Amino acid sequence: MTRQVAGAGMVGRRPNRRGSATRESMLEAALRSLASGEPGSVSANRIAKEIGATWGAVQYQFGDTDGFWAAVLHHTAERRAATFSTLSTPVQPDAPLRERVGAIIETLYHGLASADSRAIENLRAALPRDPGELERLYPRTATELFTWGKSWLETCQNAFAGLNVHPERVREVAALIPGAMRGLVSERQLGSYADLDMARRGLTYALAAYLEGARVQ
Repeated sequence: MTRQVAGAGMVGRRPNRRGSATRESMLEAALRSLASGEPGSVSANRIAKEIGATWGAVQYQFGDTDGFWAAVLHHTAERRAATFSTLSTPVQPDAPLRERVGAIIETLYHGLASADSRAIENLRAALPRDPGELERLYPRTATELFTWGKSWLETCQNAFAGLNVHPERVREVAALIPGAMRGLVSERQLGSYADLDMARRGLTYALAAYLEGARVQ
């Protein structure tokens, strides 16, 4: 796949003020619809109708469905970046490894329950699972998702900077944490007899010990 620049879902023209407001309202309507999880919510046509727009208006702003979904993903990027910014630069530069792991876990645990996260999860569930098929049918959307993964890895690398942790273990932990936290968030949403506070503590201790065992001398 030829990777496009971040924000590739954005139409290559500069909208006027009215066009920007229309675009913003469409994207916010898309996030509300996707977050609802209702049948048919992953439909650009339906979202257009909900805000009284035509499919032609969506095409004018985003080009096609792929451009629309890519723009939806990109629209959440700044809010996501603001949430993760505290992880990239620990409040205390000498914060211990376990504290940094705990900060990542708690940030994701609470962030994955947000409306934006629900919207993106529902969108992803409706997209092709196979990366090759996703890239073929929705190349701009695939590029945005690829950018998300790259940004997350960079966030984790920055979070553990200065601790001499082996880079490969940081990559492994970065790959593991999002899925693990989705599982705990799902338990919370479904209702569980498990002590999720204890689960997060256990995961924090386990990952910190794993990273601690690979300090670069």
